[in-house]
Amino acid sequence: MRKVVVIGLDGLEPSIVDPMLARGDLPNLARLSGDAGAARVATTAPAQTPVAWSSFATGVNPGGHGVFDFLRRDPKSYRIDSGLNHYEQKSALLPPKAVNQRKGETIWDRLSAAGVPSTVLRCPCTYPPDRLRGSLLAGMGVPDLRGGFGTSSYYTAEPDASPREAENVVALADDGRSPIDTYLLGPRNPKARDGLRFDIQLARAAEPGVLTIRSAGEPRELHVREGEWSGWLKVKFKIGPLQATHGIVRFLLIRRDPTIVLYASPVNFDPASPLFPISSPPDFAKKLADDVGRFHTAGFVEDHNGLINERISEEQFLAQCDDAWRERRAMMERELARLDSGLFYCLFDTPDRVQHMLWRSREPEHPANRGRDSNPALAAAIEDQYRRGDEVVGQVLDHVDDRTLLIVLSDHGFSSFQRQFHLNSWLHREGLLALKDGLSPGHGAGEFLQGIDWDRTQAYAMGLGGLFLNLQGREGRGIVRPGDAGALRRAIADRLSGARDDERGRVAVRSARPRDEVYSGPYVEEAPDVVVDYAPGHRVSWSSSMGGVADGPLHEDNVKKWSGDHCIDPSAAPGVLFMNRPFRRDGARLLDLAPTILNALGVEKGPQMEGSPLR
Repeated sequence: MRKVVVIGLDGLEPSIVDPMLARGDLPNLARLSGDAGAARVATTAPAQTPVAWSSFATGVNPGGHGVFDFLRRDPKSYRIDSGLNHYEQKSALLPPKAVNQRKGETIWDRLSAAGVPSTVLRCPCTYPPDRLRGSLLAGMGVPDLRGGFGTSSYYTAEPDASPREAENVVALADDGRSPIDTYLLGPRNPKARDGLRFDIQLARAAEPGVLTIRSAGEPRELHVREGEWSGWLKVKFKIGPLQATHGIVRFLLIRRDPTIVLYASPVNFDPASPLFPISSPPDFAKKLADDVGRFHTAGFVEDHNGLINERISEEQFLAQCDDAWRERRAMMERELARLDSGLFYCLFDTPDRVQHMLWRSREPEHPANRGRDSNPALAAAIEDQYRRGDEVVGQVLDHVDDRTLLIVLSDHGFSSFQRQFHLNSWLHREGLLALKDGLSPGHGAGEFLQGIDWDRTQAYAMGLGGLFLNLQGREGRGIVRPGDAGALRRAIADRLSGARDDERGRVAVRSARPRDEVYSGPYVEEAPDVVVDYAPGHRVSWSSSMGGVADGPLHEDNVKKWSGDHCIDPSAAPGVLFMNRPFRRDGARLLDLAPTILNALGVEKGPQMEGSPLR
């Protein structure tokens, strides 16, 4: 083969794909299935996007690349941080440097060494961007300008408004007539409490329902219509007399009268001049923006927090998802038109985000629907994402010739998330986690592992995939002796496996496994000590995932709009796999894709790669 084209459709669930294929709703995927067949593809443990795509890229299990979860903890300080990357600053005189948590040799590393070019668009865990022969635009892992996964701002004159998840609230002094001087929050400033600011002025336009945002940005005047997303505003935050950083932001006017309520998206890096490089070569992002227009650069494009916080509606969330599809398709078309040889990879994340937020629309009985008005129109939203993915495949097929291998896949499947399990509360009840004197679950034992008595704690949980021992020599205040660790891992796994949700009358935890039964490679020591595999419909609780110890029952309804998930037993969450050439369908794994791609391009697979070519 001269070219390999890989299209990732994040989170496509086989039980949705199959009936849609049978009904003729996915004609382009049906064409691939008819030509070469389709398969399930085994995902990683845990079945999380950054973990799975890192294994796709490297051909190794998480123990070989070091990404085990969205979150990681510093065992010495017990601090919870991003599991995708971190920043290091060797000297106060030097700027901080982003460091990728994903290790190991990637497909494009190996191709570059062989002189074969690659174009990689938005693969997770590519920030900071990998150097390669070709071009790369980083994906999940790129922060917003405040350093988070997606920090929005909410402007209101309501005196009792308080910030919700990943959000700033900006108070407006609005008399209903005069222009309002306010600001946009930018990067965190170590010398200030909240961060750098960019001044904006809000003025009611003569046209009803329209707000004008004036600033020194670009454009100088941005008009926002009630209920609609604005275009991009380019802004500049001054760091010092000679330094500044640029960002881009969009606004949603929720209400203009009688008092203004305005929503600002997370401030994204400006692709033309990002605070840190987001592409390789560094000017690739600017060239893309020059040709396709400004685009979202943050790793999480779709504003799920705005919907979780009920600042934006489902329709407004989906409108922003439409923009994400348009941006990515424009980038893809630009690069496919230039592709002469080598690898092209492009990920479309949006199906995953829509399923997370709107799975409840498929299940009238879902706890997240309780107390909310039903909207029958939303029931079709998930299948609409699958149709859009199929349209992308049709667009790609126009660029495929007889010397091109086309691969279309999802990294994992999807399921309902109706019930949450308070894993830290279970550890507390089992006598494995202790709280400081005077504290009890839910009362003083908040998130981020606060309130835990480490001198009496053997195990604790954070993240979405497992739990950790409080190990001597590894944790800052560890008490479990290394010689006892293996037996304790096994004992916890045995006690946790088969844990039941008695209210629902079913098993919530299918199995729990010591890490040595799951992972191999140089980074196993960074893995959770026990990996927890939940039954479909269940997941670790919101509280435990952030290191909290909740009160009340161990199992609880999930009433958040984030109502679908895939952090379950990996065997219950396979992805889908299609090719335009015959391939081995039985036992296909994500780990097999790297050897398959390299083999198709005439390059030997890396010595560490665990999979085998599928064709």
